Amino acid sequence: MDPKGKVALITGGARVGASVAEELARRGCHVALVYRGSRQAAEGTAKRARALRVKAMTIQADLGLEAEAARVVGAVHEELGGPDILVSMASIYRKTPLRALDEAALRANLDVDLGSAYRLALAAAPMMRTRGDGRIVAIADWLAASGRPRYRGFLPYYVAKTGVIGLVEGLALELAPDILVNAIAPGPILKPPGFSAAAEKAVKKATPLGRWGGPFEIARAALFLIDTEFVTGECIRVDGGRHLY
Repeated sequence: MDPKGKVALITGGARVGASVAEELARRGCHVALVYRGSRQAAEGTAKRARALRVKAMTIQADLGLEAEAARVVGAVHEELGGPDILVSMASIYRKTPLRALDEAALRANLDVDLGSAYRLALAAAPMMRTRGDGRIVAIADWLAASGRPRYRGFLPYYVAKTGVIGLVEGLALELAPDILVNAIAPGPILKPPGFSAAAEKAVKKATPLGRWGGPFEIARAALFLIDTEFVTGECIRVDGGRHLY
């Protein structure tokens, strides 16, 4: 799919999502940015997109709530048309020790990381089919793609991101041949806030390419999965080879 003149709905990922939105805007794609609390970041990204002579809008939503997906997709359709492209990046990444886990911790991760991708895809797919075709890109995680949880304290997150891969595979079959559905599994892309120098050194040492990838690498992968006409049901690791260790 050539994204020029198309409409992309992008959820979550203020920093990485901004890179995806701006790269699509450079290709002439109109963008809708969904945020929960990062209004200033979303508005800034929309402003930069408009400077590239495309339309851009922002929508505040809590995608952990069931009704929000249909509202968001409807708002995008009313203002921009489409959507032709859905990039689901909304995610909760919160360390919680096993002794502190409860139903709320599980539901929060399932509702946002997995549930929002599921509900947005179901809401957007009929509109994509009406317009002829579509692309759905979800964000998994390199750990889930490798089948190894590896780090303690992230059980609900790991379960939800593993579910994202299953969702993509199932949707790819259900929505073929009109809509292509794939996932990206990021590795060390951006250093988390408060990350220690020792932890950063350890990550670089365990990554064959020896560095953090940066948000453009996710945008590059997303553009490939939007451009392609013959890849569906895949999960591409963008992790600098981190999974090899």
